[in-house]
Amino acid sequence: MSATALRLIRCRRLSTASLPGVTKALRWRDLRKVAKVTGAVVFGGCLFITYEVMALDKAVTIDTNAILQEKYKSYIYLRPNPSDEKENLSAGLTHKTRRELHKAARRFLEISSRLLLRKLDAAPWTMQSLQERLSNLDADPHEVALWVLLKRTQSDNRALRIKAVRELADNCHWHDYQYQTAAQVIDQRTAVGLARTPQADLRFFLRPPALPDLDDGFSAEDGLRQLLASLPQSEVDKCVQYFTSLALRESTQALAAQRRGLWCFGGNGLPYAQSLTSVPSEKVESFCLQALVQHSKVRSHCDHIVSNGGLPLLQRVYQLRRDSKNIQRNIVRIIGNLALNDRVHQAIVQSGWLSVLAEMVQSPHVIEASHAARVLANLDRETVKEKYQDGVYVLHPQTRANQPIKADVLFIHGILGAAFKTWRQRDRSDLHDENDKDDYTECWPKTWLAADCPNLRVLSVEYDSHLSDWMAKCPAENQRKSLAFRSRELLKKLKMAGVGDRPVVWVAHSMGGLLVKKMLIDASQDPDMKDLFKNTKGILFYSVPHHGTFMAEYSVNVRYLLFPSIEVRELCRDSPALRDLNENFLNMAKEKDIKVLSFAETLPTNIGPMIKILVVPAQSANIGIGDLIKVDVDHLNICKPERKDSFLYKRSLRFIQETLHSSISR
Repeated sequence: MSATALRLIRCRRLSTASLPGVTKALRWRDLRKVAKVTGAVVFGGCLFITYEVMALDKAVTIDTNAILQEKYKSYIYLRPNPSDEKENLSAGLTHKTRRELHKAARRFLEISSRLLLRKLDAAPWTMQSLQERLSNLDADPHEVALWVLLKRTQSDNRALRIKAVRELADNCHWHDYQYQTAAQVIDQRTAVGLARTPQADLRFFLRPPALPDLDDGFSAEDGLRQLLASLPQSEVDKCVQYFTSLALRESTQALAAQRRGLWCFGGNGLPYAQSLTSVPSEKVESFCLQALVQHSKVRSHCDHIVSNGGLPLLQRVYQLRRDSKNIQRNIVRIIGNLALNDRVHQAIVQSGWLSVLAEMVQSPHVIEASHAARVLANLDRETVKEKYQDGVYVLHPQTRANQPIKADVLFIHGILGAAFKTWRQRDRSDLHDENDKDDYTECWPKTWLAADCPNLRVLSVEYDSHLSDWMAKCPAENQRKSLAFRSRELLKKLKMAGVGDRPVVWVAHSMGGLLVKKMLIDASQDPDMKDLFKNTKGILFYSVPHHGTFMAEYSVNVRYLLFPSIEVRELCRDSPALRDLNENFLNMAKEKDIKVLSFAETLPTNIGPMIKILVVPAQSANIGIGDLIKVDVDHLNICKPERKDSFLYKRSLRFIQETLHSSISR
């Protein structure tokens, strides 16, 4: 193919450190036969040049989709033909005349960049003022604005960098080629900032790099198993050992069944072989990922996961299992744990995870968005000083906030609860008005409270809690599942998340309220946690069994139905441990004047198909300080308002606002 006077943009990175002073002579012997330089821009430490192709006399592949997509530009992106790459014009330009192009651009660069920067250095500036300053230049203001914003994202001034990222994302008039350009030149800090900007265009992020094809007979399951086997196994938590051995055992059995089938036990193991072949790969992968979640919590193991190819492997499994939300969430949990270590941030970005996280954080589903928001917050060292360990989620703000956060509201679930499902709106089946179903929220603290109190940080904590030892995920840890252990574990996580640096209101359901009281007592006695205790302003209790519950006694008496775990045994009515905990807390709360509001259930809860029980009677929900409000709901729904204008939510909101009034009104 041949053509003349085609306008071609060709961006080539070149460190300015390799550009000495202006040369006295420019050699055009080869260059003038091929292209004419028309412009150049220095961005950070790189040189970007624009030139016009004057003649095409060799084979070249031209992607004309760019022309069809861009109505106002005629940029053409060249790709060399694989068959004759050495002789291709594009390859020739890259390898033979690159140095000449740089030299030719240098003089133009020095003149145009000095002129441009004189007009742009004055601050503050906006997009409108930028266009005014460029009005007498022979340049497209919108075109230059992109480069100016990109340059400012690398400023030494932190405030200027943050502002430039925000304006870069807020401008919705960039063309497709401009997004492509930005995606290739923005640095890691800017890319993370864009991902944490509300509704940022996903074209700012490079797609994950292409993954090599797997060898025949080698699956993603094999890769996960090999990764697990390569990680240290000695001197680690017993639960890490348990999950690792479980994952490796399940993987090995599944492989044996697939490869040997009926012959695995000499023909006598038919039933066993059938059971093994029925184990789907997805289940085995899930076992492996649960083990990797535990390993990723061990700081010294994170480097091993990265160096052994864990990031691209997890990327492959994530793409393969798009229909499995559970697998994808566990993968993102692992990435979030890795992101707690600054030294692996570059590896996470380079492996293409930013595009995945940027899309995920914009999901309408609260769980997916919150998992991604945690990872991005851990990656964002520009605007976030806190770090969020596994199980600590920011419900609001999940992106960079435009206003300062003045207080924290922290949600703690109870037995068999979770960071999100505990705080959902009352289930759809219980709603009477069809219009209510359209506005249903999966998490009212994220949807309702964040809208009514935008200058609050809303956190939700998740921890394992089990009614029965049979249900425990890690049997090796059963004896550690006490209030005292939970308190120590969560206090460390909350301190890392910056809880205590500003005023705090706690919101707790069921056993979560006992945990809050234990944490505050422990914090008052720990010099490193005194700020959390000092800044606690109020606590909202939803059916908290301050004096125990009949359900604990019931589970003890009927062991075949519900074998008691340590957590349930601690909830027995009038237990000495609960009595001491409550007395110590009351003395502390009265001395510090902590505001308290309690809600009590009045309807029985279905426990199985045959049993209905009042889990926490009003007398047990009465802590002995603050107001006690009885509500006509059962134990499970006392923390799930029916709608935003219901009494339960409005009274809860009023308590939070009144408690933090002096803090959030300043």
